[in-house]
Amino acid sequence: MKQYEVVMGLEVHVELATQSKLFCSCSAKFGAAANEHVCPACAGMPGMPAVLNKRAVELGIAAALVTNSEITPVMTFDKKNYFYPDLPTGYQITQINAPICRNGRLEIETGAGKKTITLKQIHIEEDAGKLVHDARTGTTLVDFNRTSVPLIEIVSNPDFRTAEEVVAYLEKLRSLLSFAGVSDCKMQEGSMRCDVNISVREAGSGVLGTRTEIKNMNSLKAIAAAIAFEAQRHIDALETGRETLVQETRRWDDALGESFSMREKENATDYRYFPNPEILPVRLDGAWIEQIRSALPEPAREKFLRMTGELGLPEVDSRIITGSKNLSDIFDRTLASYGNPREVVNWIIVELLAIAKGDNKGEDDVSVDCVKFAKLIELVDGKTINRSVGKKILQKILQDGVDPEAYVAENNLGLVSDTGLIDRAVQTVLSENEKSAAEVRGGNEKAVGFLMGKLMKSLGGKADPKLVNERLRYWLTGGGL
Repeated sequence: MKQYEVVMGLEVHVELATQSKLFCSCSAKFGAAANEHVCPACAGMPGMPAVLNKRAVELGIAAALVTNSEITPVMTFDKKNYFYPDLPTGYQITQINAPICRNGRLEIETGAGKKTITLKQIHIEEDAGKLVHDARTGTTLVDFNRTSVPLIEIVSNPDFRTAEEVVAYLEKLRSLLSFAGVSDCKMQEGSMRCDVNISVREAGSGVLGTRTEIKNMNSLKAIAAAIAFEAQRHIDALETGRETLVQETRRWDDALGESFSMREKENATDYRYFPNPEILPVRLDGAWIEQIRSALPEPAREKFLRMTGELGLPEVDSRIITGSKNLSDIFDRTLASYGNPREVVNWIIVELLAIAKGDNKGEDDVSVDCVKFAKLIELVDGKTINRSVGKKILQKILQDGVDPEAYVAENNLGLVSDTGLIDRAVQTVLSENEKSAAEVRGGNEKAVGFLMGKLMKSLGGKADPKLVNERLRYWLTGGGL
């Protein structure tokens, strides 16, 4: 069998983190009721002028900076003409002649080592609407909420050879853009989507094979599976000749694990691009670019180095925190109110994420009042309450927004540190559990856990476990019994 090489390029659509749409003042917020955020402009009514969103341009510049791209001095907008039911104007406003930037590069790392991925360009464009298919009635409805939501499309060169490289690139891109505030990059909500252009050729050949495009992928797992399937389909076609490969757009069915043809792949001439006369050219001057550069937040990699170096935190914990912009923000805001980084990280990773997992929430969906969270950590760290009580109060903060200090006072949850009270509880528990006490004295350490459980329950869960354990062992080793 011949040896083959897979060649891939990516087109990544990223929804910009603006409050309003690209060319009108409608809200760009995700999750509204169908057609709630629509006006005559984004619904494609005749005579409605397109007014460019300045914030979208600023976020586009930020994307250019973090991807090491060359920013175009004067960018322009164009019309891309095609008919589709969720495109009300019959054209999409995008950039082809003078996009916001070109010639970017990103370094990725896989098991095979480091590699530089080059970018052809990044351009700003408006999103289309969304078709909603109703299988029950056999009808298709159109939701125009997403119409004219601002996007950037990040077009790579065909530098990818493996699915591992593709996933590493998307993870790097998601980290850079989310930490820069360009987008939340939530693939599950469609704010980051990927089209994979894939072809196969004989190893060593310099000629590209027939290219197919797998459209609108929004899951790293699905992308890897789709690449594996499509690459094998191409190889089988070349080996057997039973299928003729054509340039086409295909969709991925994750349930079936297969790709299916949607339509023949269009060329640029099919879209009849022409300059948009309604939007003036935009000059991206150096002072504006430097202002945006100076306002960029700390990138994930720099934060990781600061956490492991300056703050002395473990690499594994720092990697979890910097793996999510949301967790990173929670860490920063909580640390600003209580300056013990080790305890803050510990509470985020061990307690906060455990509660989120129980609520079926991902790292990007965790939300907490960081001032109250910091107060809670300080109460536990200062031994005003024990950790067990602290975990219960964290639940109350998340559910009801309670103030931890007030809640502790109102419910008498302060730590029991009266050794006389603890000693009396120990004596009572040991007299009621003589068999377990004898087992501990005989060397059975497991029985200590049973006795500790009884003691903590008798003390209402409010005692310091370390002090209770000390008093228990004192009485077990001759402290009066």
